[in-house]
Parts: sequence; structure tokens; C-alpha cells
Amino acid sequence: MNVLLINGSPHEKGCTYTALSEVAGELNKNGFETRIYHMGNDPVMGCRACGACRKTNVCVQDGDRCNEIIRLARDAQGLIIGSPVYFAGANGALCALLDRVFFAGRAAFTYKPGAAVVSCRRGGAGSAFDRLNKYFTISNMPVVSSQYWNSVHGNTPDEVRQDAEGLQVMRTLGRNMAWLLQSIKAGNLPTPEPEPRVNTNFIR
Repeated sequence: MNVLLINGSPHEKGCTYTALSEVAGELNKNGFETRIYHMGNDPVMGCRACGACRKTNVCVQDGDRCNEIIRLARDAQGLIIGSPVYFAGANGALCALLDRVFFAGRAAFTYKPGAAVVSCRRGGAGSAFDRLNKYFTISNMPVVSSQYWNSVHGNTPDEVRQDAEGLQVMRTLGRNMAWLLQSIKAGNLPTPEPEPRVNTNFIR
């Protein structure tokens, strides 16, 4: 089994990567393959609400990493998304990408465990963490927790490595993700049968 970890920072080997690496190391110890995927620094398009992905399950805007992430997610059993904190929120480019990834590729994520990781210098981690978790909770994904909210603190990778509690939170997250994935595999139960989708519009 494998877990996809998305590095939503513009820095390929920065603070967010340092946190994700700690999670990945624990998953590896528990027998899981991991891939830390850097979203890169190329321009990211926002959703233009064309609706074409409802038929294709991919985004028609194929000029960035959206569809590649959907393809990788289809083959993964678990997903972890990491982001730096900007103005108490997740990286805007990452969110623009995830809006399209989760809308177009919803089927790639359903019932797969997910977790968010955020990295900040000092404050704003809670609201950024909440923003990322909403992608999971709208997609029928079990959310994996740790012993504290999944954040590390530091302005450089070296400073993050000094955040002993934050790194412990990352390792606990990795073990918890491994435990849940192993439990799902051992149970071998079918996923719940969904009801027909109901959309309620409040203005008639």
C-alpha cells in the first residue's frame, strides 16, 4: 500500500517538506511506500465552473498539475496534504489546485483516509489546518488525527527540526495513518452504499 503526500509549499525542501518527511518516515517503518509530491511553482489556474469534469472526471484545464495529482491519488490508499501558513491560511495556489482536484477527481478520494499538515513560523496554523481538512470532510474521507493538531513551527527546516513536540505529532500521525489503513485492509469490508445525492437550494 502507498500514501501520497502533497507538498503544497513553493519550497521543495523547506519547512513543509521537513514535516511531511517525518510523517513519511513513520509510514515507511510500518511497511508503507510513500511519495512526497511537490506541487511546484508553475502558475495554477482556478476553477472556472464549466462543469465539464462531471463527465470526464478530470479537469479540462490541463496546463498545471491538477490531473497528475488526480491520477496519483487514484493509485494511493491514503492522502496527506501539507501547506505553509500564509496570513492564517493555506497557500492560495495550493487551494486553487485542490479546489479543482477534489471537484474533478472526487471518486479518487472517497473513503480513503486523509490528513492535513501545516507549517508556520508562529501563528495561524489552526485556521489553515481547518481549511485543508474541509477537502476531506466533503469527500467521504476518514480524517486521521494525531495527539495534537498537525502543525510544526519554525522559519527554516533547521528550526522545524528543533520543534520536538511538532515532530512527535508528525510521527504519531504517520503511525495513526498506518494503523487505520492496516485496519481497513484487515477488515476487508465493502464501502457504504451511498444514497442518491440531494442538493437543497435555499432560494426558490
